Amino acid sequence: MLFPRRISWRSISVKSNAMTFLSKTSCNTCKSTTVKTRYTVMSRETLHKYPELATEGSPTIKQRLEIANDAVVQMAYEASLVCIKEWGRAVEDITHLVYVSSSEFRLPGGDLYLSAQLGLSNEVQRVMLYFLGCYGGLSGLRVAKDIAENNPGSRVLLTTSETTVLGFRPPNKARPYDLVGAALFGDGAAALIIGADPTESESPFMELHCAMQQFLPQTQGVIDGRLSEEGITFKLGRDLPQKIEDNVEEFCKKLVAKAGSGALELNDLFWAVHPGGPAILSGLETKLKLKPEKLECSRRALMDYGNVSSNTIFYIMDKVRDELEKKGTEGEEWGLGLAFGPGITFEGFLMRNL
Repeated sequence: MLFPRRISWRSISVKSNAMTFLSKTSCNTCKSTTVKTRYTVMSRETLHKYPELATEGSPTIKQRLEIANDAVVQMAYEASLVCIKEWGRAVEDITHLVYVSSSEFRLPGGDLYLSAQLGLSNEVQRVMLYFLGCYGGLSGLRVAKDIAENNPGSRVLLTTSETTVLGFRPPNKARPYDLVGAALFGDGAAALIIGADPTESESPFMELHCAMQQFLPQTQGVIDGRLSEEGITFKLGRDLPQKIEDNVEEFCKKLVAKAGSGALELNDLFWAVHPGGPAILSGLETKLKLKPEKLECSRRALMDYGNVSSNTIFYIMDKVRDELEKKGTEGEEWGLGLAFGPGITFEGFLMRNL
């Protein structure tokens, strides 16, 4: 299996996570997320065009989708162009498209619009994965891997694209927790190419050895998202970090066992863990007894981009790739990719550094 040499991402406009209306207490709340930079399609111009977005209780789902539907495809398009250029082969060589987003809703979906904009063949085989949340990127990777392995010669373009427009809410003193979400979550896109049996012109940097998904019974309400006339809202159970900690070790050991290369210890691996937030990373580090540097790429991605839902795992993998290149032959051979989302669903990959 192969990735391009570099995973690409794009966003449309930049906003700092520190907003002018925040009080000193609120700014401290923002700092607790550890996010220093995030990117968003929201802008002053957007709010001038759609002032109802800043009015509490307004039915704005139509306006939100007008913004989000165009934005996610535009970001996916820009990321895909960079990815295809770095891959080095013609766009006509793409045989499949896997499109992941929790930020749009329409028929036909963004997969068709993206395919048309990129000039893909009208016979390209498309798969849409909608509303999976934070584990959507690894779900897309699992689907792309299966396609590539079962269709000799295929090349799968996987794109993820997300915006927070659907969940944007005007500031309200009765909802101080909204400030955490505003500081933590961001927008962006990622694109990569997956295929088997690389040619001489291709430069894979990671082998996708095996994938695994698992949900925790009776946890459907721990991450609860609802779409209404005012947009999408989420409620996260306070026990979410603890439920992940209680089950993650067994999940990881099942994945590691599939390497079939002797007794690998968890600290022998490189790690790409989706950072739902800093508390989840700290909890995993303690539970799995990981060395501090093992989750450094996840922490840096959170700091640089925020939680960008399905995209984030690929931002982390990009940083992991750079770190492994710096280490050269001293870098770890095997690694784990992990993401968690509604369900509670665990999605994992066992990877091998090439």
